[in-house]
Amino acid sequence: MRISDPKAIRALAHPLRLDLLELLTAAGPATAAHCGRVLEVSQASCSFHLRQLAKYGFVEDAGPGRDRRERAWQVPGPRREMRIAVDDSPDVGPALERIVVEREAQAILDHVGRRDAGSVNWRQKAGVMVTAVALLSADEAAELREQWKALLAPYVARTEKDSADRLPGQRHVRYFMAATPLPAFESGDSGHESEH
Repeated sequence: MRISDPKAIRALAHPLRLDLLELLTAAGPATAAHCGRVLEVSQASCSFHLRQLAKYGFVEDAGPGRDRRERAWQVPGPRREMRIAVDDSPDVGPALERIVVEREAQAILDHVGRRDAGSVNWRQKAGVMVTAVALLSADEAAELREQWKALLAPYVARTEKDSADRLPGQRHVRYFMAATPLPAFESGDSGHESEH
């Protein structure tokens, strides 16, 4: 799904709204009260932000919650990849990109700082991160991104299945890929002359 409407992009450009989308994607339908407990924010705040997400189709009403007094929310299915057309929205696109990157960086730092038995086990087996510098053209970088998405696709599809099908030891894991071109060091375009 390509999102180019600046108002819809602006609706996503809030850390709590991204947290709510992630929670509903991972856990399935939930009420604002449940979201508030999990995310440690007020129910009123969650309710407001869920309504804003619903206004642009990012979440939808999932009917009454377990207690039948409060509505549950869900991510519309089937889940599709969202592509934000940041170039079409120069005012709000970069702000959303910054929020997403800061949020992912904070999640990585939080994981690195955890020292409970579960996080140590995951760190030993799966590692925390992989870094590399590769020589690529823009087309090759796009191809690599598509290969990475294809590799993850069967695992991402598991999030759409009932949590009762989950095997022991499985949990939701965040993956974040960013390709950031380095300056053209050898081309002399940087404007800096060698001092040697």
